[in-house]
Amino acid sequence: MKPLSNRSKVVSDKTLSAKESAYLPAIMHGLGVTLKHFFRRPATTKYPEQQREFSVVYRGRHVLKRDENGAERCTACGLCAVACPAEAITMTSAERKKGEEKLYREEKYATTYEINMLRCIFCGLCEEACPKQAIFLTPETAPASYEREDFFWGKDRLVEGLAPEQRIDVTKRQDR
Repeated sequence: MKPLSNRSKVVSDKTLSAKESAYLPAIMHGLGVTLKHFFRRPATTKYPEQQREFSVVYRGRHVLKRDENGAERCTACGLCAVACPAEAITMTSAERKKGEEKLYREEKYATTYEINMLRCIFCGLCEEACPKQAIFLTPETAPASYEREDFFWGKDRLVEGLAPEQRIDVTKRQDR
């Protein structure tokens, strides 16, 4: 019967010598490889003590920005939700009431804004689609958790604080 690939492999039936049958050369070769790698610098980092340096355009944790007066920038236009390929963003909008001028920039605002971090692929398309520069992906890593509920981020976790020390600097992301 002819093989399908027209390639044949020659197999020898030679008998092994006593030295070869003890597999000493193979064991010595394996020990040599182990010793060679033993004295090299490790490729890993000791994470809690050492943190890896990220690029300036690294896309990490999301943040909903405020303007210089402290009002939320998001106008609930929905462009970020439409641009999201993973469909991770959901929001509902409402009209601004009298007396809420300091809280929201425009007449319309997002009453609920939620990102499903289990679906998010950190692509940054929501950031690019936003006409008001309200959502940004910061250089911070997103926290890990064992509970599923911890991955549904609402406005309580997304909107940056009012205090200057709670503000998140995204100027490096804006300049790219």
